[in-house]
Order: sequence, then C-alpha cells, then structure tokens
Amino acid sequence: MALLCAAQFVSVLDVNAVVVALPSMGRELGFSREGLQGVITSYVLFFAGFLLLAGRLADLYGRRRMFVVGLALFTASSLACGLAGSPLALVGFRAVQGLGAAFVAPAALAIISTTFEDGRERGFAMGVWTAVAAGGGAAGLELGGLIVEHLGWAWIFFVNVPVGVASIALAFLLLEEGRRPETSRRPDLPGATTVTAGLVALVYGLTRAERAGLDSVTAATFAFAAVMAAAFVLVERRAKDPLIPPSVFRSRDLMGSSVVAFANTATTSPVVVLAALYVQGVLLYPPSLAGLLGLPFSLSVMAGSFLGSRLLEKLGAGRTMALGLLGICAAALLTAGISVGGGVAYVVSGAALSGLSLGCSAVASTAYGASAVGESQRGLASGLLNSSAQVGTALGLAVLFTVAAVAGGGEPSPEALVAGYRAAFFVGAGIAAAGALAALLLIQEK
Repeated sequence: MALLCAAQFVSVLDVNAVVVALPSMGRELGFSREGLQGVITSYVLFFAGFLLLAGRLADLYGRRRMFVVGLALFTASSLACGLAGSPLALVGFRAVQGLGAAFVAPAALAIISTTFEDGRERGFAMGVWTAVAAGGGAAGLELGGLIVEHLGWAWIFFVNVPVGVASIALAFLLLEEGRRPETSRRPDLPGATTVTAGLVALVYGLTRAERAGLDSVTAATFAFAAVMAAAFVLVERRAKDPLIPPSVFRSRDLMGSSVVAFANTATTSPVVVLAALYVQGVLLYPPSLAGLLGLPFSLSVMAGSFLGSRLLEKLGAGRTMALGLLGICAAALLTAGISVGGGVAYVVSGAALSGLSLGCSAVASTAYGASAVGESQRGLASGLLNSSAQVGTALGLAVLFTVAAVAGGGEPSPEALVAGYRAAFFVGAGIAAAGALAALLLIQEK
C-alpha cells in the first residue's frame, strides 16, 4: 500500500507543481503564451486517452507488469523533461509522462481492489488512496513553488527520478503479478485504436472549447470523437475478445459509480479554479496567498476520505455517494455568496465543505465501482472510473467557464466577473444534485 501510494503521490504532486513552474519554463525555453498550455494539455490528453486501454492491458498481461512499465515511462520521461532544451521537446516528453501515468493509475487501483478484502479493509485502503491524492495536490502547489524558487523548474521533474527507480525495484519484491490464466488473450487492437482516438479527441475538444469556444476546429474534433465512438461500438460487436466486454456495460453498479466519478470532478474542479480566479481577479490577492486558500479543500478531502470509508460500511455505497454529492452541491451554493466587496469566508468554507464531501463520494465510487466486476476485469473497471473522472474535469471546466463568460457578458469589470462566477456555481450545484440522484437510482446495494 505504501509503495502504490508513493507512486500516486508523486504523479499527482507533479501535476500541480508543473502549473507553478510554467512561468519559469516559459522564460527559459522561449514558450509563447499559447504554447505554455501545451505543457499541461499534452499530459492530460495522453493520460485520459489511454486509461481504458492501459486498464485492460493490466488485466491481460499482469497488473504489476503494467505498473512497472508505467513507472518506467513516467520516470524516464521525467528525466527527459528536466533536460529538455526546447518547447517542442518538453511538450513531447510530457506526453510520454502522461502515458506512463495512464498505465500506473488503473494498475495500482486494481492491485488495491484485489489485495484488500471487500468491506472495511478495502474501504480504508481506498480512503488512504484518495487522501494521498489530495495530499499530493496540496503539496504540489507549495513544494512546487519552493523547488522552482531555490532549485529551478527542471527539478520539478528530477525529483521523480529517484522515487521512480526505487518504486520499480520494490515492485518486484512487494507486489504480486495478478494475472489470471483465463485472461491471457490478445488485446483487441481495433477496439483499442478507436476508443483511444475517440477519448483523445473528446478531451482535446473539451480543453480547446474552454479556451477558443466552439470554433470550426473544436466542432471538427467533436465530430471526429463521435465517429470514433460509433466505430468502436461496431468493432466491439464483431470482436472475438472485445476490449470492453458487454458485461461491463450491463453492470449498473459500475456504470453508476462512473457517473458519480464524472459528477464529482465536473463540479469540484471548475468551482475550485473559478474561486481561485475570483480571489486573484476581483479581490486582487497575490498568487501565493491565493494558493494557500486552496489548502482547506485538499486537507478536507483527506479528512473526507477516511470519513467516507466509515460511511461506506454503515450507509452503503449509493447513499454515501449521494450524500457526498449533495454536500458538493451545498458547497457550490455556499460559494455563490461571493460579492465584489468580499467573499473569502464563502470561498474558504465552500472549499472545506466541498473537499469533505468529495472525499466521501470519491472513496465510495472508487471502492464500489472497482468491486462491481470480476477480479479479471478490475484493471478495466479502474481505467473506466479514472476516464470518467478525467472527462468530468475537462467537460466541467469547459461548461462552467463558458457559463461564467456568457453570464458575465464578456466584461472584465469586477461586477461582471462575480455575476459570471455565481452563475457557474449554480450550474455546478445542479450537476452535483443530478449526480446524487443518479447514485440513488443506479447503485444496487448488496
């Protein structure tokens, strides 16, 4: 568990640390303002796009093996990122880093779900896993700033290398292979190609829509994603060994948990980002202080993770997910109390409630969703849950940023910005409420 959490901590820490390091990267490597976005986008595209394929490969060829492959890619590309001498090189190696993370996440989650027994033990393990992710997110902002200030941006990537090397060595000593003879089949390459291309196109389109709106390129990207989705369905109907067996889609528990994972991130991620923009753009707080205001959210997620593991046992999965999402809904409505004159209390209290609620809901959806299928499909289920969360983040950011821009009339005045942010928070609350209803309707308690 410590080994798996160490890998999770480093990968999550690296995401936020890179955000802090972007200005330094831009100055030293000569990035354009638009080009800097590629450092983030390339990672997200390959991470989200390859999760389903990576999860299935973990089931077919061994979870420890895919965990090690992912760590090797992540570690080697981290070293290459730190040594990159041009914008193109850095963006390219960040894509490989995202690919490595895509192999690590579902394999590690599948190992946890098969190592720990169903019930209190697995719920606690999932609570630890979620808490570590929150801790990595919080530490990324603070440690990233210190590393960039004292050592330089390259060390954001270099610190991953010794952790990665040690984790690879320990994986062979501590982890079981976890491959079953009956799952030793060849991967469904046509299915893998179509679903991966579709996911990459969808996430790219959502990311672009957030910045450029629904222009011709964005519309074409969405159309391509739809074509790939249709092709995937046709391919899977004829495949002898489909990438996603039909039984997966017939599992209401897994589908319900995936919907909840989507709703969790579609609401919390954009609300946190918009609240940070409000603190800096309207209240004129410096970035360092605005970053500190994100700590209540991360710390509350850690507390909510352990609370969620207890509630999962007492209330059941569906009720725990619904309760968490209703808390996220209430937090978004609370944050909507901001004004031009002041609103730090609303931001901090909303972040604390949102984090606590997210911890509860995320633990329940992850633990229950990963357990909803047979042991031979745990990697695929983990990939599906991770993919739902990643698409939720991208779609939530695109939708809520668009709502904020439209409701604010595109004006840069503080009054217009606050009006836009409040409208976005109300929409986010609606998404969370819909997710809570879905949890109650779809999840079948055992």
